[in-house]
Amino acid sequence: MAKNNDYGTIDKMLLYVTLVLLAIGLVMVFSASSYDAMISYKDAMFFFKRQLVWAAAGIVAMIFMMVIPVELVKKLMAPATGVIMIALVAVLLFGSESHGATRGFKIGGMQISPAEFAKPICIVMYAQILSWMGSLTKTTKGFLVAIGILAVPVLPIIIEDLGTAVCLALTLGCMLVVAGIKFRQLLTLGVMGGGLAAVFIAIKPYRVKRFFSFLDPFSDPTGSGWQIVQSLYTLGSGGLFGVGLGNSRQKMLYLPERHTDFIYAIICEELGIIGAMAVVLLFLYFLYRGCLIAQHLEDNFMFYAAFGLTLIVVIQAYVNIAVVIGLFPITGITLPLISYGGSSLLCTLASIGFLLNLSRYADKPRHK
Repeated sequence: MAKNNDYGTIDKMLLYVTLVLLAIGLVMVFSASSYDAMISYKDAMFFFKRQLVWAAAGIVAMIFMMVIPVELVKKLMAPATGVIMIALVAVLLFGSESHGATRGFKIGGMQISPAEFAKPICIVMYAQILSWMGSLTKTTKGFLVAIGILAVPVLPIIIEDLGTAVCLALTLGCMLVVAGIKFRQLLTLGVMGGGLAAVFIAIKPYRVKRFFSFLDPFSDPTGSGWQIVQSLYTLGSGGLFGVGLGNSRQKMLYLPERHTDFIYAIICEELGIIGAMAVVLLFLYFLYRGCLIAQHLEDNFMFYAAFGLTLIVVIQAYVNIAVVIGLFPITGITLPLISYGGSSLLCTLASIGFLLNLSRYADKPRHK
């Protein structure tokens, strides 16, 4: 924490837990993808090398966001939000399709997902709006304005990427809660959000199939339930200590998305319950450090931004884990800092960089 009221040192423990999760991710991406990479590309390190490049780019982005003036970030938020909204609409019109969903652009063999960039931008922009509104969020008029603003980024994302939209909506909703909305407003928000999610599940056949396979994956274990059934088999084969790093059997083309959305299942298989729980606890510690930073920020914008940027990482992590263990329908979101995926890793590290930047201004507990 900062030693003065203006500018201090970064939260080193948050940096350390980030780097540990990143290191685990690099090791597990190599382990989970090596067999597939050898079969498909004759290079066991194909996916690992690409992830390493994205990790290096992400660390550069993290360092940049650690030193950029906070006031400059605030000034750039409006144009950045405009650009990302245009990109989200462009994806719907011109984006490439993957697994039934249109989520990004293919550029030079890489998949660039604007929804990943939208998450931190929308959170920081929403923090700015909540800091401007102040106690107005507690009134009915202020609540409706806040909900309207919340819907602007969520609606185009939910069309192309329901999982990301759910994580972003939950994060922005929690930011509204700490801003002081009333319980009945929170209940209204929950009902509206649930209803909206149900509608957007119903209009996409692949989402309906995923939802019913989640309810009973063993009703069609070789069809729509294959992915979750194989995930459960993977979880069960690890035991307490796992089968050993690199010794997964399910990565041999049995488990789909083994190095992306379902990499946590490979962690469970190779490192066992102990390794799986270590990952859960690391994200829990990330939540603790992030909330501690937010608690010690006097400035309202910094408080909301730190809280939101912390929450989006942890919510996405636990939603991903819930999907892997069969407690949530398949969403298509990655495990932050660990799953293979360039856009996700780059944006997550940049977001954490700005969170570390804000930690320089943390000094004493926030007044209630």
